[in-house]
Amino acid sequence: MDFNLLDTGGGDRAVLVLHGGAGPRSVTPIAEHFAPHARVLAPTHPGWSGTPRPDAFTGVDDLALAYLDLLDDEDLADVVVVGSSFGGWVAAELAVRDRGRRVGRLVLLDAISPEIPGHPVRLPQPPPGAPGPDPADLAALRTYTGPDLADPKLLRRLARVRTPALLIWGEDDVVVPPAFGKAYAAAFADARFEVVPGAGHQPALQAPDRTFDLIDEFLG
Repeated sequence: MDFNLLDTGGGDRAVLVLHGGAGPRSVTPIAEHFAPHARVLAPTHPGWSGTPRPDAFTGVDDLALAYLDLLDDEDLADVVVVGSSFGGWVAAELAVRDRGRRVGRLVLLDAISPEIPGHPVRLPQPPPGAPGPDPADLAALRTYTGPDLADPKLLRRLARVRTPALLIWGEDDVVVPPAFGKAYAAAFADARFEVVPGAGHQPALQAPDRTFDLIDEFLG
């Protein structure tokens, strides 16, 4: 299918960047970090930023399969997939379904998705007087995630993922706390878990130096 796609940078490595509920601008620093030395593909999920959402796109799996098709169409291998928040859910589902072994590394930043007892996902509330998220973006998010913003089946599926994963968590995340992230990381066969002090739900925006140091070290 056609979707809005930022295709920038260049180099031997390919990086797929998947945004969260805050929209594509929230991952601009990630794309800019990789673009000097890698080809960066950063799609806008259908339904965000005024883009149309096909009627058939009703679940996270629809997005994951569409982005796997993109990697197939571009014949990309050893791809680094970086997902923030909801984009991390899409990235995890993509890794579960990566039968063609397109993905070489997985980086999840404060990702939502699994159902972890005692840790419901809490959407952030804007400060009084500040503009909230676009209602259309929120509606798209709810369409993909369902009302609980969680998939009770995902954790057990992750044990099949052999792709090395790095899960980075803001120490002060109020959407999904570090305890959520630690349980998430433990479900993978090969994962590292790192906490970033001074960051909330978007460490690449709130503590970029430490966040990108962790990512660069992981990718070698």
